[in-house]
Amino acid sequence: MKSSPIIAGTMKWGVWGAKMTAAEMAGHIEVAIAAGVHTFDHADIYGGYTTEAAFGEAFALADVRREEVEFISKCGICYPPEGTLNAVKRYDYSALHIRRSAENSLRNLQTPYLDLFLLHRPSPLLDPREAVDELERLQSEGKIRSWGVSNFTPSQLALVSTCGQPAWNQIECSLTRTEPMTDGTLDHHQVHEIGTMAWSPMGTLFTSDTPQADRIQKTMHRLVEQYNAPVEVILLAWLMRHPAGIVPVVGTTRSERYTTLISAKEISLSDEDWFALTEASWGHKVP
Repeated sequence: MKSSPIIAGTMKWGVWGAKMTAAEMAGHIEVAIAAGVHTFDHADIYGGYTTEAAFGEAFALADVRREEVEFISKCGICYPPEGTLNAVKRYDYSALHIRRSAENSLRNLQTPYLDLFLLHRPSPLLDPREAVDELERLQSEGKIRSWGVSNFTPSQLALVSTCGQPAWNQIECSLTRTEPMTDGTLDHHQVHEIGTMAWSPMGTLFTSDTPQADRIQKTMHRLVEQYNAPVEVILLAWLMRHPAGIVPVVGTTRSERYTTLISAKEISLSDEDWFALTEASWGHKVP
């Protein structure tokens, strides 16, 4: 799968956020594609298992061909139905659940295939052979084009890789959440040629009032003027500067922002400016 420079995250498009109508969602899709964003990130659970179907209805209305876009979905997190007694949130990576989830996503998105299908979060009960065998069967049937994982650590990636090679790992990574750059995750991705997607790529800068956020904002003031770009674009450019080739998953519900956000690919931060932001995040000079 060749992702667009940034990926449109759909988690908040439906009832978990903007509550877009089908027509609004169709317009949102068209604007994203016109801006150069042609990859859309889903999960079966988004919107309490409703957002994929809402997107599928909207995509049928949009003036877009399936071949112009890429669809990602995820499986494995199971929420008990509302009102169910003695049931808990859990993970399920049985072959049966993986297949049912993939086929439900195909029906809901009204598509014959998924470009990428991810195991959503690692489970202590994950049997890598059972999961990978089923993913590869779905791939051989043409129902998914490629498969990967999400939120997996290097050791969990190594476990899965004993049975097959994941194409991508979608992780939380941002200027306020830099651990993947130092805990071996991005090193593992590069060594094993695993693509990196980053959810919440702007981190908590706009949602928290912390010493870290204050330090970053002070450094940002200079860089916004220097690069003639808004803060959110500098945040994405900081991620994209990493040699792992990080692709941000941007969860905006304002379609007019895509043109601005995708401009991050045109900005190449100098080493000095990249480390200035990193130092601001950490609160100390690099070792």
